[in-house]
Order: sequence, then C-alpha cells, then structure tokens
Amino acid sequence: MKAEIQSLGKVAVLMGGRSAEREVSLMSGGGVLAALRSQGVDAHAFDPAERELNELKREGFQRVFIALHGRHGEDGTVQGALELLGIPYTGSGVMASAIAMDKVMTKRVWVAEGLPTPRWQWLAPERQAREDVMAVPDAIGLPLIVKPPREGSSIGISKVSGYSQMQDAVSLAAQYDPDVLCEEFIEGIELTCPVLGEGPSARALPVIAIEAPEGKYDFQNKYYTDVVQYRVPSGLAPEEEAEVQRLTLAAYRTLGCRGWGRADLMLRARDRKPFLLEMNTSPGMTGHSLVPMSARAAGISYEQLCVQLLQAATLDTPAKPAQA
Repeated sequence: MKAEIQSLGKVAVLMGGRSAEREVSLMSGGGVLAALRSQGVDAHAFDPAERELNELKREGFQRVFIALHGRHGEDGTVQGALELLGIPYTGSGVMASAIAMDKVMTKRVWVAEGLPTPRWQWLAPERQAREDVMAVPDAIGLPLIVKPPREGSSIGISKVSGYSQMQDAVSLAAQYDPDVLCEEFIEGIELTCPVLGEGPSARALPVIAIEAPEGKYDFQNKYYTDVVQYRVPSGLAPEEEAEVQRLTLAAYRTLGCRGWGRADLMLRARDRKPFLLEMNTSPGMTGHSLVPMSARAAGISYEQLCVQLLQAATLDTPAKPAQA
C-alpha cells in the first residue's frame, strides 16, 4: 500500500477558486487535503484564485485532486488547462464537465436519450422581458423552480408559487447567470445518488433521501446547520432504490462522466416516478456532504474515498511516450 501511495507522486488539491461556491470549495479542499495527508500522500493546497495554474507544472505536481465547485472548477475550463499541462486530474473530462455544469444542456442530452427530467423553459437574456417571464407558468404550471443554470449549492434558486413572484425570481437568478432556467416543481422526496468509476464498470452508491424543514434545502441548511435529515439507507422500497440507481448510472454514462459524480433527483409523490434534476461532476466533500455519507454506508471511509478518487485521476488524452 505504501508503494501505491508513493507512486501517486506530488499532488495538488485545487480548492477555493473564483466561483460563487468558493467558500464551500475551501471546506471541501481542506477535508480532502487532511485525508490524503493522513494516508501518506504528498498533498499540497493550491488555490487558482491566488496562483497561476502553470505553477503546477513548474513545481512538479504529478496529479491534481479537483475540489473546486462551480465555474472555473467543474465546467471544463480547469480540466482543459490540466489537459494542456499534461497533469492527470480527478473527475470528468472537458466535455462531460462542461455539459453537466450547464443544466439546460444536460436536460437536452437526457431528453434526447429518453431519460426523465422535469419540464422546463429556458430564458435567454433577450427573453426576460415581463411578457416572456409571465408566459412561463402558463407553459409548465405552478409552482415552479427558477434557477441559474450554471451555478450549484442552491445559489440563486427560488420556488415560485404565483405569477407575482416570477419577475423577482428571474432577476435573482440573472444575478448569477445571464441565462435563467425555469423548471416544473416536482412534489415528492428529494434524493441524491453518487457514482464511482467509468463506463460499464461505474457503480452507483446507496441512495440518500433528504428531508429539509419546509422543503428548504438551501445554501444555509446545506452547509451551516444540522436541521436537514439525511436517510441512508433511503427508506425506499428495494425496487425503487434500484430504479434510482439505474437511472443515475444511465444519466452519468450518457453525459460521458468518469471518476465520480452525484445525481440529484426527485421521486414524485403521486406516482413514485423519479426525475433527474442535475449531475454534479465535482461534488462537495465537506462535513455535511453527501458522497462521503453514501460511501460510508457502502463501507468506504472518507480517507479511502479520497485515495480511490486520486488513484483514478487521468486525462482525456493520456500523454504518449516520447519518441526516441
């Protein structure tokens, strides 16, 4: 095991960054850094908001654990930079990261593949005039969810119950993204399901059911309170759990994800039908985070999880051996 750890070389844990999720990323990265070091990995913190990425090459880093969240972290941009630098990294590659970060593009791919996701309307900047905004509830019904399509951690999200709330909800989302996604609200149980691996060998971990007070699974409750209840085992019927895992794996593979990821879903109360909401390609690794919780239920410790993810670090196009 010691030789395996040493073979990982000098490792950078990318954390912080410039996105709206910087704060969460620093918590995730701190946890990962401590876990890797506890296992003997030569791991170092690296904040791209404070240092140029080309310093990774100059300082001899051989692998990167991406603990960044949001833009310039899980949207394909840092992945592309690491491809150019030739440094293997954790998680999905450039294309899968870019698509999964954009909830509108993700939905288009899933719908094309026949995977269930709530109905939606996309409001580009030129379609955010009052008459366009007020037409959305007519198309997908009320209540509905309004969100920025390229943010995470519930940032900029509103639940809209009446026409009078629409304009404020769109204005809030537009503070974080010029495009706005309006989505049918699914009444039911909020679920999340992590995945480890790639392609046919990818496996879904135990499903987690999330119970937030008054359904408010927002930024504050996600990271700074203990009022949210997480159930793992989920309490779903075995066939329901299996179907959520099957759907999650299909969604993950369809987007071309690798390494790890986490799908968020809703199980509709009236007919127990699951709907895919989004795929996270650089999930949180904080004390409140869901992938470590699910992994623990599957018998994988936080430390083992971090090492396993690091060992799977790779490139879209692995470097070719130098020609003699």
